[in-house]
Parts: sequence; structure tokens; C-alpha cells
Amino acid sequence: MKFFQSLLVAPAALGLLAPVTAKAVELNLGDISRYAGNNVENISNFSELYPSDWSYQSIIDVVISRNCSNLMPSGTISRYEAAAIINSCLKDFAQITDQENRLIDEFNTELAVIRSRVDVTDSRFNEFEAGTFSSTTVASFSADFAIGAVDGKTATTSGGTTTATVGGVENVLVQKADGTENAERIGFDYGYEIGLTTSFTGEDSLDVALVAGVGQLSEFDLDQDNGSSLVVDGISYTFPLGDKTTVFMSHGVEGSALFNTACAYEGPSDTLSSCGNISSAIDEDDQTIGAGASYDFGNGFIASIGYEGQGDTTAGLSTKEGLDSYAGQIAYVTDNYGFSITGARIETSETDDDTFTAFNAFFNPEEGGFPSISVGYEWGDDGSASSTSDETSSYFVGLQWDELGDGVFGVAAGTHTPTIENGDQHMMYEAYYSYPINDGMTITPLVYTKDMPTGSDDQTGIMVKTSFSF
Repeated sequence: MKFFQSLLVAPAALGLLAPVTAKAVELNLGDISRYAGNNVENISNFSELYPSDWSYQSIIDVVISRNCSNLMPSGTISRYEAAAIINSCLKDFAQITDQENRLIDEFNTELAVIRSRVDVTDSRFNEFEAGTFSSTTVASFSADFAIGAVDGKTATTSGGTTTATVGGVENVLVQKADGTENAERIGFDYGYEIGLTTSFTGEDSLDVALVAGVGQLSEFDLDQDNGSSLVVDGISYTFPLGDKTTVFMSHGVEGSALFNTACAYEGPSDTLSSCGNISSAIDEDDQTIGAGASYDFGNGFIASIGYEGQGDTTAGLSTKEGLDSYAGQIAYVTDNYGFSITGARIETSETDDDTFTAFNAFFNPEEGGFPSISVGYEWGDDGSASSTSDETSSYFVGLQWDELGDGVFGVAAGTHTPTIENGDQHMMYEAYYSYPINDGMTITPLVYTKDMPTGSDDQTGIMVKTSFSF
């Protein structure tokens, strides 16, 4: 037996023999021999490498040649440290030099241990990753809170109780001291939205919108009226066909999703946010299946088409019984100006359909202090056989200062419903100021007034919306 092995075996043997003085113990000399032969030789695992060792110098050569200088050894290192350096420097290379092969043979045991541990770690990580949220999905969250007062009523009496619709909400009227009826109300609404965007190729986009909330104030479109229930508000898949064509399919998303209407005004009201393009930008409540495509000609020119149908009903898509809408748009848009022309045909029954054409334009001056100007005009033809007048029109004008203080200020006027030929115009006027508190919080006060049909009082609303996004 080698001398060094003997030194190690001696304490082991003494440790086994010690209990003999207190109690007789049967010794197995074969076990002692196997301990000496199989384990002592691995003492090299605990030895260190010094700068004078050939393996140390060889590791330095590998570090330099393989450009992994961040792993350069400094001073004395252990064999496992040396093996870790070798493994990291050589793991991505198929061609190995003779010097590197010699190092691999020298540290073969340590390399096997390290690689087995890496494999276990990778396996556990893969298991963890498989059970977690997709790394290709981006989630966005927004929450809106609105409080405001709306004045205006459409009163009805039933069973001795008078109610009024104010801001789209039916309210019991309160008798004032002078005997008149008060239809004013202060409301508080909220909306919450989760947006999930997933890309499978890096160029496509699967978008899912989940919403909850109560949207009852007249002009802040919180997009919900389903209480606290979280529901799927829309789902769409957008993908490219070649370098210039984009296609999308959807449920619950308007068929004009790819349209690029020329409007710089971004007011918060749900009415004037259409920039006068009320009907041509198809968004029919009873037509929930959408599809569309756009083609980018370059230099700001874009052509788009859109479709909506009743594919989730028994009527089906593009059938005689089903109602369908078709629209197309030509747009030229740059950072400072642009225009768009939109046309749509909307089926209202099996035999009747309405047609609309809209023109939009905007100008955004480069000089600070001047507002952007957005205009829109839409004319339509009512194809219903029962219609007494077959022509309608709508228009919009909006001014917006993007850098008024730290926020955005805008004023706008336009028709909130299409004006029937020779009929009364129902106008709406609004002013707002959107002030960012920080990157994720914005406060927007809004004041508006609406002309209502004959027999109804005009509506006036003052409200404030607080928005959070993250």
C-alpha cells in the first residue's frame, strides 16, 4: 500500500478499533481495504492548481484563444473551478484542439459532475418555464374611474312614478320645493381592462381584451356595462402577408380596425372621438365577426378594406338572411398632415342597405403653441324603402394643443347623430384637458353639452376621469 494511503487508512482503522476498549466489536478488514482502495485516490479532487502547473497555463491559453477573458483565473484555483472555466469556454465549440483535449481528459471527473448538475438545473428550469406565463405574451392593464354630473332628461310616467333617462341611465325624479322635477344626477363609474398581446413569429399579433366595470356616464366611454364580471370584450389575430400587406380576423373588434383615419384629435368622449366618421368606420353591434386587410404603398399611402358579419348567429356570414357591412379606405398620412376617404355599405335588412362616405383631414403645425386642426364630413344615403328622407350628413371640427403646460388641451364641435335631410342638427360641444400625473396616471376633466331631439332637454355634463395604465 502506498505511504499516503496508509496515512489515511490508519485514522480510519483507529476509529473503528476504538470502541473495542469499551465493547467488543467485530471488525471487517475487507471494508477497510475497500475504503482505502476506492476513495483515497479521489483526494486529488480537493487539490489546487497553481500558476506553475501545466494545466493552469493551458487554461489561460484556452481562455485567450476562445475569447472568454471574463473567466481568466487569478491566483490559486481548485480543480472544480478549473473544470468550470473549461466547460464554459468550450461548450459552444465543436472543434477541439489537442491541448484542449488533454485538459478535458485531465478534468474529466470534475467536468462530468458539473455537466450533470447543469443538466438537472436546465431540466428544472424548463419545467418551471412550461408552467409559467408565456414569454411571448405582453400584458397591459388599465383602470379608469369617472365621476361627474349630467343634467338633462327624457321623462316618462308609469304607475305614478316619473323617471328620466340621464346620460343613458334611468333615474327616479326628485320633486323640488317649487314642484318642478329634478333630473340632475351625480354618477361614479369605473372600468378595468386587461390587454394580452402574443406574438408567435415576431411579426404577428394575437390580441385579447378582457374588461370589467360599469359604464353609465354619458360621454366617458368606459366600454363596459357588465358590473364586476370580467368578460372577453374582443379577440383578434393580425399577421403580415409579404412586406406590404397586413391581414386580421376578429370577434368583437370593429371591421375597420386597420383603417388609418386622418384625425389628430384624441378627445375622451365616445361621441366625438370618431372625428365625424360616424358610420363609415363600421362598428355594428349586431355584427361581431370582423376581418380586414391593408396595403402599404409607401410614402404615407395606405389602402384598407374591412368587413363585419353575423357569423355567430344562425344567419351566418354573407348570406341572404344575415346582415353584413363592407368598407374601404384610402389614406395619406404623415406626421404633420394627412387625409382619408372612407366608404361603407351597411345592410339593415334582407332587402335594404345604407351607404356612407366620409372625408377626414388634419394639419399639425411644427411650431409650438399652435394647435392641430382636424375636420371630418360624412354623407349618407338611407336605402330603406320606408324612409321619408334618404340623405344624411355629419361633420366635425377639433383643435388640440399637445403641449399646453404639461398636458393636452382640446376643444371640438360636431354632430353626434347623422342629420337627416331638411331636419334639425343635433350638435355636441366639448372641451377637455388631459394632465399626466406620472407615467402611469392621468387626470382628464371634461365639459360637454348635447343638443337633444325635440321634447327632450339638452344635456350638459361636467366630469373627471382618472386613468391608470401599467
